Amino acid sequence: MRPNDLPSPSRPERADPVSAEPFLRGLIQQATRQDGQPPFSDQSLVGMRGGSRELLLMDEVAAAILSPTEAELVVAPDARARGNGTTMLEAILAARPGELRIWAHGDHPAARALARSHGFEPVRELLQLRAPVVAPAHAEPVEPFRPGVDDEEWLRLNARAFATHPEQGRLSQPDLDALLGEPWFDPDDFLLLRGADGAIIGYCWLKIEGAVGEFYVVGVAPDRQGEGIGRRLMHAGFARLAARGIRTASLYVEADNVPALRLYRPLGFVDHSIDIQYARAT
Repeated sequence: MRPNDLPSPSRPERADPVSAEPFLRGLIQQATRQDGQPPFSDQSLVGMRGGSRELLLMDEVAAAILSPTEAELVVAPDARARGNGTTMLEAILAARPGELRIWAHGDHPAARALARSHGFEPVRELLQLRAPVVAPAHAEPVEPFRPGVDDEEWLRLNARAFATHPEQGRLSQPDLDALLGEPWFDPDDFLLLRGADGAIIGYCWLKIEGAVGEFYVVGVAPDRQGEGIGRRLMHAGFARLAARGIRTASLYVEADNVPALRLYRPLGFVDHSIDIQYARAT
């Protein structure tokens, strides 16, 4: 990263995601080690690589990913407390002068102070929960996702299951293609539950990187809610994680999603970290 004796960084500029990928990957790794979680969501990275989100870079000290209405930013650990976060945030606000929401992954004091200094206040909380992986006595029979075969049916179900979710419910075929191309993707970790007629009625998509296995997304057909399908899918996910030797499970859930929390808490999930979304105070 930048030596301490170099001059102040230039203004943030739009960057090509392809040419910036090596630097961005290193920056994400450094910030993740420092903060305990990645600075950008998968949706942001997929959108950036697909062209629906914009990348801003400030020399080799900071980066931001912007959609028309949302932004995420990170400052390199050894370049913090020097005003670089303020410079990047002001560049984001100049690029997106309308209504904008900004994610801070981890409820860090510096992020709260930066948000307050520019008139932002918390409007959404996303919890990361963790639980020990215990193989259930009985696991639901499920099938692996078949790329190129199950795409269309799964996308329709996902849109229905997450109709009110601002990110997951808008997943498109190009988004899915990008996710299926991620290094961590394994079709055997994408579990589909089918009904008597063969249609998908629920799914449990696992994301396994390192020692932690994430319940990346769990969805149930709206017309099958209340039948215990969510719990059955969670048991199938735990069985798969145990079979792969994973001992810790994680997932993300909206802090106000009471039904989901009622499902996850009895399975051993406890709070691990929190992401905060900020918006300008009105």
